[in-house]
Formats: sequence, structure tokens, C-alpha cells
Amino acid sequence: MPDRFETHSQVKENSRLTRRRWIATAGAAIAAPAIVPSSVLGANAPSNRINVALIGCGNQSRADLPSMLRQPDAQVVAVCDVNRGSDGYARPEHFLGREPAQKKVNEYYAQKTRSGEFKGCDAYADFRDVLAREDVDAVMIVLPDHWHALATIKACEAGKDVYCQKPMSLTIHDGQQMIKAVRKHERILQTGSQYRSNSVVRRMCELVRNGRIGEVKRAVSIINGSGAGPAPGWSEMPVPAGFDYDMWLGPAPMAPYHIDRCLYRFRFHQDYSGGQVTNTGAHATDIVQWALGKDGTGPVEFENQEGTVWPPQGHLYTTAMKAHFRARYADGIEFVCRTQDPGFGARIEGTEGWVQFTVNNMKEVEASSDAIKNSVIGPDEIHLPVSKNHYRNFLDSVKSRKDPIEPVEVGHRTASICHAGNIAMRLNRKLQWDPNAERFLDDDQANEMLQRPYRKPWQL
Repeated sequence: MPDRFETHSQVKENSRLTRRRWIATAGAAIAAPAIVPSSVLGANAPSNRINVALIGCGNQSRADLPSMLRQPDAQVVAVCDVNRGSDGYARPEHFLGREPAQKKVNEYYAQKTRSGEFKGCDAYADFRDVLAREDVDAVMIVLPDHWHALATIKACEAGKDVYCQKPMSLTIHDGQQMIKAVRKHERILQTGSQYRSNSVVRRMCELVRNGRIGEVKRAVSIINGSGAGPAPGWSEMPVPAGFDYDMWLGPAPMAPYHIDRCLYRFRFHQDYSGGQVTNTGAHATDIVQWALGKDGTGPVEFENQEGTVWPPQGHLYTTAMKAHFRARYADGIEFVCRTQDPGFGARIEGTEGWVQFTVNNMKEVEASSDAIKNSVIGPDEIHLPVSKNHYRNFLDSVKSRKDPIEPVEVGHRTASICHAGNIAMRLNRKLQWDPNAERFLDDDQANEMLQRPYRKPWQL
């Protein structure tokens, strides 16, 4: 009996053989989907699994990579990162990069082979080399936000399905282009907003959708704060060996290297991310959108509030240390995003009570009364789609060619609220927003901030 997992050459040859079989028999399979990756045309035989590549081996890969490795019908065949391997991520003990990720994959699969050895995962420094592999069916894009659009669009053009970490985009324009690419090339995209696959969050949203708190009046997105980074006078640092800094910057403006600009702390620079508004805020705001049934739209008004605090001039970080903006939906529901304890959560308030989900209690819905908390959702009431595992849901969608629990349009709407809120905070004024046209009304300055110029030679 052959080992369950294969080397690159074995995977590539089996992939070609399976594709030829598919083409030869497609005419007889009238009910089959029009576009199906080679690896999903059977059960879990070596030639019929979903071959996955991890693009981005930093902090979030510590969760995403093991979760994908545990899926029985997927094989991680490649990893990619501009960093060969280093310290400097979220915690001092984290040593991450493409070589540590490759080692983790090979060691995981080695435990499942008769020989106890496995060297079938390849490591790359350039994501384009991964996309050029015909045997790769799907990619996990776990890159800094400023790379999400380019990597996703290139992956779609190469015929790959995509699991893209949240926030889905750096700008609203980027998100719009991602939607076009996914739909044009008939790809599957799952946004990495994994709380859509959380049973407690789903129950909270169903309580709201079924009127248990009465008429909804306000929703609150609770987020973390952040620091100011190195103080004025910070100095450029030498680029570490094994780190392709120019490639890391990619479409972002050229800037002097500093360890606190890259790796985990990229999220505190507006050139690469939107601060905590698009970090924990992307999760919390996504929960709000689901609870309110607003996946296809967004607020019509955004306004900065007094609680917003920016880093002092000259500090390295450029995103809000404390965020506070309010928004209003067309039906009058107020939305608030603010930095407050416990640092992450979503709260929905109505005329008859409230429900919330926070990091302090992730095992059950918190509510203003036991009657709301313990209320039974009847069989004829609203029941939201069930996903018990975000990665499993993605792979199932790759097979079925049906949208996952958080498809590209939904991820875009959530990210758009975060981006519009950041723009309102930065301009410090009330902005009117058209969620259908996705433009600010009568505000050229705000509309200019919907898109960022790309550093040459990169372009969408």
C-alpha cells in the first residue's frame, strides 16, 4: 500500500492524469459542475485530494496551517513567504517563515507514513511560483492586508480557489476588483472570518433575527486598542538576511525598513492595514452584519467620535490607537465601533433587551435576561446556515462549487464598513455613504481614499 501523502512530482503527475480522465468523461457527466479541480473527483485517494498551498507563513498561519493539515481530503503541497524564517512576530517565542512552515508540514505528514519520513512540501519565496503549479487547486492567502487583492486576483486568474484572511481587502476598490475576479473566473473564495462558523455566534444572531430582543436599535463592535510604536527619532534598521523586504512591500510605497513595520505589526500602518478597526474590528463587525441581516448592504452615514486617538506625530505607527466611530443604517439602526474592554466582541441592543458575544465568555450567549438567553428557536423560525469548521466549509465548497459561509461579496461588505469608518475618523467629519454605488456623497476627498496607488511595477 502506498503512503497516503505524496511528493511534488507524484502529485503533479496524478493531477495531470486525473485532469485528462475528467476531460475524457466530461460529456457523460451532464450533472457535474462545469469547473472542478482535479483533486475532488473522488474520495481521499492520493490522486483525488484537494492540493492546497499556504501563501503567507506569519502569525495567523499558526492557526490556519494546522487547521488545514487536519482536513483528511486536503494535502498542503507548498508554503510561501518572503521571510525565510525569523523572530519578531506577535510573541518573542514565535519563530516563523517559509522554512519553519515547511518543516511543520513535513513533520506532520511524516507521522502518517510507514517510513516516518516525508519531504513532499515545497517552500517558495514568490507566490507567483506557487500559482504556476498546475497541481495546486487552492491557496490560503495569509498575507498582510495590502497583498490580499493582488494575490487573490492572480490566484483566480491561475484557476485556484482562495481562502483569504480577513479583512478581505486594504481598500474598498481592492475589494470590488476581488469580487470581479472571483466571479469572472468562477472561483470559490472563503473570507477568513471564522466566527461565521461559531455555534455561539450563530445562536446570538438567530436570537436577533427572530425578534427576541425586540426592534433592534443599536449594534456595537468592540475592538482592541494599540500603541504608537517607536517614538520620534526612530532609525532605519538593516534588512535581515533571508527577508525580501522589497517583495514584502510589494504594491505599498517604499519606506525605510524597521522590524516594527513588518511581520505582525504591519497592521498598525495605514499603508498596509487599517489598525484594530480592520483586525478585531473585522470579526466584530462581521458578527454585527450577520445578526442584522445586512450582508448585502451597509450603513448610509459614518461619523468620527471624540474617543478616537491617533499616534503622536513622528511615531512609527499611523493607525488609530483608540478607535471610535458611529454609523447609521437606512432603517435607522445605529452602529458603533469603539475601543473598549474586553477588547473583542459584538453587542446588539433592542427595545426588549440585548445579547452579546465577547472574548470574556465565548462559550455562551450573554443576554439581558434568562428568557432571552434560553429562548428556543422553533423549527419554523429563521435558522442561519450552519458551518462547524471554517476550513471544512471552504473545502466542501471547493467540491460542490457552491458559495461558502463567507463568500467574497459578504467579506467585502464587512471590510467596507471598516474602511469607511477609518476614512470618517481620519477626516473627522460626518460622511454620507451610498452602499449601492459604494461612493461617498458630495465628498471628493473621501472618495479619493477609496483606492490607493500601487507602487510600480505592481498593478491590479
